[in-house]
Amino acid sequence: MTDPSDPVFQYLAGQMRPGHPALIEAFLREGEAAIAARAPRLDIPYGPHERERFDLFAAPGAAATLLYLHAGYWQGRDKAQFRFLAPPFVDAGFNVALANYPLCPDASLAALTDSVRRAVPAVLRAAGTGGLVAIGHSAGAHLAAELALTDWDGPSPITAVVGLSGVYDLDPLRATPLNDRLGLDAAAARAASPVHRVKPRMPPAIFAVGGDETPAFRAQTGAMHAAWRAAGNIAREIIVPGADHFSLLRHLADPASPLFAAIAPLAAPRR
Repeated sequence: MTDPSDPVFQYLAGQMRPGHPALIEAFLREGEAAIAARAPRLDIPYGPHERERFDLFAAPGAAATLLYLHAGYWQGRDKAQFRFLAPPFVDAGFNVALANYPLCPDASLAALTDSVRRAVPAVLRAAGTGGLVAIGHSAGAHLAAELALTDWDGPSPITAVVGLSGVYDLDPLRATPLNDRLGLDAAAARAASPVHRVKPRMPPAIFAVGGDETPAFRAQTGAMHAAWRAAGNIAREIIVPGADHFSLLRHLADPASPLFAAIAPLAAPRR
């Protein structure tokens, strides 16, 4: 019998749903349709690694750009699986960039995070806007938070953060097979956990999670929201009833959803 308190259940088995493979296939098909309809710029390089590439869906007259960072526990998946997210935000007036990044164990988690930081100025140059809303899902939410926590030269280019089903405390992952590729000891896991490094004067943030996700994922979102607010920052927690780890993205891409509506004000250009 599965122990629901087991980290393997909380972060792997308990998050899986029978419909996920078909859902990801649908995401891919819809992404291909988005390419045909929107003619984005694909695979723009931001570094020498073959995965240091981003796509850019441009909106005429856009004042803000969204940078989407994909899931995959820093070990898998690809931006091509999530291009379907771009059209509704482009229709709302935002440029949308989707970035790949090197994966573990080919790159360490620290090197992977540095790679994502390098994407930021490249995306801003290509998009021609003055600030970036960092949106990430699961491992991508961790990376979006890391962008906000970065000590940039000059004002931070990150104007807002949206973390979806994020992992912000990495220590529990050390007890799962995920750590075979991450290679984290206790000190490295803590150093790589944004929840322990939230500071004042961070950009406003939304931390969202599906109501049907495991208690561990819901707790990760609650803890990050609390840490953001405890440091004096603006943050909102959204629990989407009935959504699981991947169906949550349907809500992100739905202009009629409360989640989509909550993001639009965060994407306003910095004054």
